[in-house]
Amino acid sequence: MGGNEAFGHLRGILDETLRALPETRKGPNKHYTMRDAGLGAFSALFMQSPSFLAHQQLMQTRRGFNNARTLFGIERIPTDNQIRSQLDPVAPTALWPAFDEALEYARAGGALERFRTTEGHLLSVLDGTEYFRSTKIHCSQCSHTERADSPTEYSHMAVAAAIVAPGKPEVLPLVPEFVRQSEGAAVQECELVAGQRWIASNGWRYRQLGLTILADDKYANQPTCRKLLGEGFHFILVCKPTSHPGLYESLEVDRKGGFVESLRRTEWTGREHLIYDYQFSNEVPLRDGEDALQLNWMQLTITVQETGEQKYRNSFVTDFTITAANVESLVEEGRTRWKIENENTNTLKTKGYHFEHNFGHGTRYLSETLLALNLLAFLFHNLVELMDELYRELRQLLKRRTRFYDDIRALTSYLCFAGLGSLLRFMSRALREGPGPPPELDQIID
Repeated sequence: MGGNEAFGHLRGILDETLRALPETRKGPNKHYTMRDAGLGAFSALFMQSPSFLAHQQLMQTRRGFNNARTLFGIERIPTDNQIRSQLDPVAPTALWPAFDEALEYARAGGALERFRTTEGHLLSVLDGTEYFRSTKIHCSQCSHTERADSPTEYSHMAVAAAIVAPGKPEVLPLVPEFVRQSEGAAVQECELVAGQRWIASNGWRYRQLGLTILADDKYANQPTCRKLLGEGFHFILVCKPTSHPGLYESLEVDRKGGFVESLRRTEWTGREHLIYDYQFSNEVPLRDGEDALQLNWMQLTITVQETGEQKYRNSFVTDFTITAANVESLVEEGRTRWKIENENTNTLKTKGYHFEHNFGHGTRYLSETLLALNLLAFLFHNLVELMDELYRELRQLLKRRTRFYDDIRALTSYLCFAGLGSLLRFMSRALREGPGPPPELDQIID
């Protein structure tokens, strides 16, 4: 049935993961299971509604049934405070099996192969993003910014990872890595250190997929590139002249010797002619010194033929050998890095996922674990859209993401559905055939 198979399988993956969560409570009061606490948090994030559980508790009291149970399998609906207290001691790594199994499900179902590029690469972006900031709430692992004329600001940042593809709107979040501060440390941890930890921690997890890592200029340094190669990753990294003087000095020598190759093409946009100038050179030293890693460099400059205006210019280093036959596609893959900001982070922050909303900070892991559950909710939505025809049709009918979730929130506040498939079919019929007779409020809609 539309909407049930993909989501039902993914919910089963999450259910199994949450059943394995460690028991964090010491006392006898264990009325709500760890599974229900995890599902309670996930359901609010999946429905993009901080008040989802309150609505379902009210429905349960008045009618004896609720969507928290029928859609998500929650046995007893916990309060927000109970969820926070139970999940605070749970490290986000306890949720990594759900990411792994969901990705395997996507691979087995053929959804993952749709992200392969024309070169056969599977691209993953690494990018740091802030997800919490406050002048009042903080913990020992918060980063902090001190200013003379304002209160100290506390923040949390994560290195987000996601599978992306040129021309494809969906992204598939992978396990994140968190920027963490150690008490008493002289220097605060930065994104790059956390990013290197992501590389070292996840080589075994993703190398069999043949991932190509995309990242910005800060990752294009010798230690990071060696870590990437050592963990079995390919990479395409932004490489700016200002931060790589040795590399660009070597390129100038190669250019004078005729070793920097070029390719040009022109494109008519309907308004102007754009000139795409590609340059590339293989086996270029990443830095000064005899031990410098030899990588391959490429650059794209886009200018308007009629005016000479420069529209775009960027350079990359990669471990892939560059030729005239593949330089255009490799550059296109490198430019896909922006998608994690637009289709992943921006969607999470501005399209209803409340990415920066303080659902709970806690004293240990709560903010990180809630962020991981939010990324799982986003991953599940994207996978269901890729793998379920009815869900995909509804998203096409309700093109604005916010409208789609506004409708779901409103419907599940007043009506109870037997499953996600029942909810999607109800919405599809109403959109195609009109609202029809009013549904019975005292029954579960199948």
